[in-house]
Amino acid sequence: MRFISPNVHLMKSLAFTTVLLLSFTACQEQSGNAQNISPTNKIYTSTGEIPAPEGYRPIGASLGSFGFWLSQVALKKDKTVYLYDGSLKRNQQAQFAVLDISVGNKDLQQCADAVMRLRAEYLYAQERYSEIVFKDDNNKSYTFTTPYTRDHFMRYMNNVFSLCGTHSLEKQLRQQSAFTDIQPGDILIKGGFPGHAVIVMRVVQNEAGHKLYLLAQSYMPAQDIHILVNPNNSKLSPWYDATAPGKIQTPEWMFEKQQLRKW
Repeated sequence: MRFISPNVHLMKSLAFTTVLLLSFTACQEQSGNAQNISPTNKIYTSTGEIPAPEGYRPIGASLGSFGFWLSQVALKKDKTVYLYDGSLKRNQQAQFAVLDISVGNKDLQQCADAVMRLRAEYLYAQERYSEIVFKDDNNKSYTFTTPYTRDHFMRYMNNVFSLCGTHSLEKQLRQQSAFTDIQPGDILIKGGFPGHAVIVMRVVQNEAGHKLYLLAQSYMPAQDIHILVNPNNSKLSPWYDATAPGKIQTPEWMFEKQQLRKW
């Protein structure tokens, strides 16, 4: 597995990242404005390689930003989604690609956990250790502290997975001002028991200001984090249209636009 980053500041943490990234209903299809620009049989090595329609360019991905880091996350050659115990996920139709990130061997890294994992990995790579903080339902904070080793980081994350979830994460995040302001790293989240959360991996925009975005999720039971297909628009899939009316229908959950949050 591997992780690609041209940011010199991140080179001190490249070793751990290399190990890491190397070691529910469909509605009526909406009209699209692009051809099927990402054939499902093609293999991409990172999220940033997934092509957008002609005329669209990435936004919110300046060097060192969370959006840039997300675009560099490696993808597996195998597009199969496995559960934490090594068995196959029953629904193999939800994913466009699979992130090359460990899931662990316990049923812990589910939906909100995957979002927290990605955010924490980014901050860890930036050596912004004091910013790795998550809160439980009682607003108690869990901060990553020394030693800043890889083993300690993963023990910390497993503890967070056990104590925090969609309900607590939703309260920790801030409301995005408008859905059309969507940025890489934003989260669509419905806090609850159950709830669900997906993360915006990339956003692209054309000269007219029209935005498209990619989503990724884990699910229950804990499973590989994967890029979602768009079940409502096969021509645009895996991209989602930020201006499409109504709710956001993902393969295994439906979100309201006002459920968009940011860090």
